[in-house]
Amino acid sequence: MELNDILNLLPAVLAGILLGAIFFGGLWLTVNKGLGSKKPTLIFFASLILRMAIILVGFYFVGGDSWQKMLACLVGFLIARIVVTNVTKKIKQTDPVFIKKSKR
Repeated sequence: MELNDILNLLPAVLAGILLGAIFFGGLWLTVNKGLGSKKPTLIFFASLILRMAIILVGFYFVGGDSWQKMLACLVGFLIARIVVTNVTKKIKQTDPVFIKKSKR
């Protein structure tokens, strides 16, 4: 593989990083907001559908013409997973959300 081939895959890696940041950042936001809401099922389901639609369309357009671009996009997606996981571990919640027990 030549340097030129690797440079041609760089936009796919960057697109994968962006898609991963959207997906996993959106997941983090959903968990933080959804646990304290009155309708968590709706929030979690809507977030899942929206995040999956964005990712599927993104992967389709980035890697639609070659498996190498698809693989590069997946590598970027996994890099974003690691980065978002590490960043969100370091963010301390000032107001932690607890699940309230129902009174029966």
